[in-house]
Amino acid sequence: MPRLKLTLAYTGTRFAGLQIQPGCRTVQGEVEAVLARMLNGPVRIDMAARTDSGVHALGQVVHLDVPESKMRIPWRKAINALLPDDVCVTEVEVVPPEFHSRFSSTSKVYAYTIWSELEFILPQRKPFVWRMAGLNQTAMDKAMQHFVGRHDFKSFQNVGTPIRDTRRTVARFWREPGLTQWETVYRIQADGFLKQMVRNIIGCLVAVGRGKLCPNDIPALIAARDRSLAPPTAPSRGLCLERIFFDVKADSTGSRPDEEELDEGD
Repeated sequence: MPRLKLTLAYTGTRFAGLQIQPGCRTVQGEVEAVLARMLNGPVRIDMAARTDSGVHALGQVVHLDVPESKMRIPWRKAINALLPDDVCVTEVEVVPPEFHSRFSSTSKVYAYTIWSELEFILPQRKPFVWRMAGLNQTAMDKAMQHFVGRHDFKSFQNVGTPIRDTRRTVARFWREPGLTQWETVYRIQADGFLKQMVRNIIGCLVAVGRGKLCPNDIPALIAARDRSLAPPTAPSRGLCLERIFFDVKADSTGSRPDEEELDEGD
């Protein structure tokens, strides 16, 4: 059967997360319900990454196989006509049968947005930012560089499904201006993430910005492999899964290291 790759965008505020959970509203549940209506039977999608309640996405990717007889359907238009207004399909692509949304992925980019004005937050931006003013950006920039490279990130992994290997490679970690003058966006790209790893790194970065840690404290925190020594987790609302990169030739057998679980976030 032909394989379709769907790129999803969603506002995570009113979802209990991406993955199906009994009795909860989830992105997977909404998408699969629509696909089941279109295909006249149960559907299960495979996802590239898991996001938790409150975490948003611009570039989540899922795949599914569909009957050849359904290939003439205008998939993006048809799915979006049935989805609720806080999730949509931005792209539909026919991919080779060996493509797998999880195991063909080579890296992901997450963005975390911090709001710097204490006296107000624009109502339109409140679901997407963490208000934290007076941060020392110079110190934070220095701290960010300690996370780049291949490290054991166990100190930045929250409790979740046990995994074999807590090492990950962070290719880039940088900041850019946000949508408004009061926002700064921190973007991180890596080959994979542990449970709530991005939010834990941002929590650590903010601690540096507030003077509670020094940039040079980061290597020792990483080396300790002890979550209890690192600062608290940043809120989920500031986190967004922005983009996922793929190589169809990557292993699709399921033998890659365990992927991240995102607390209401990555």
